[in-house]
Amino acid sequence: MRCVLLLLSVLIFSCGNTIYIVRHAEKEGQSTVTGSLMTSNPPLSEAGKVRAFVLRDEMAGKKIKHIYSTNTLRTISTAEPLSKAIDVKIELYNTKDSLNEFINQLKKIKGSALVIGHSNTVDDIVNKLMGETKIPADLKDYEYDNLFIITKKGKKYFFEKKKYGYPSNPE
Repeated sequence: MRCVLLLLSVLIFSCGNTIYIVRHAEKEGQSTVTGSLMTSNPPLSEAGKVRAFVLRDEMAGKKIKHIYSTNTLRTISTAEPLSKAIDVKIELYNTKDSLNEFINQLKKIKGSALVIGHSNTVDDIVNKLMGETKIPADLKDYEYDNLFIITKKGKKYFFEKKKYGYPSNPE
């Protein structure tokens, strides 16, 4: 009987997936003006490019099956080194249309995923996935080194916050 319970426990807890959530790496400057239009789609800074490769190395053994990014230069550039290294296509998402739809999509995926967001969306994604507040506010402008990990085991979700790469420094 104990063997059956042990086997059942192993099956339940091994049938989970993990969602890793990060903010894009450091961006170059702030918004720039092009003619009369204001654009807020800057590329990664040199430090950001380094962090994108550090993220690739951090995620390399995590069996990532999905990589999600918004359609901005800085998030896509953060995702590209891992995407190329593990040959997983970057899937675009848009939280402005419906964050709830994206959350439902994440809850249904098979396999682990990396989600790259922004200082004002990472907290919403984490909190909605968890069904409770784990990150009380938007990330600070200088925060780039957070790695939020949500693991689903059975019907339960578990939250962990880690740091990766070199520490972010307040500006």
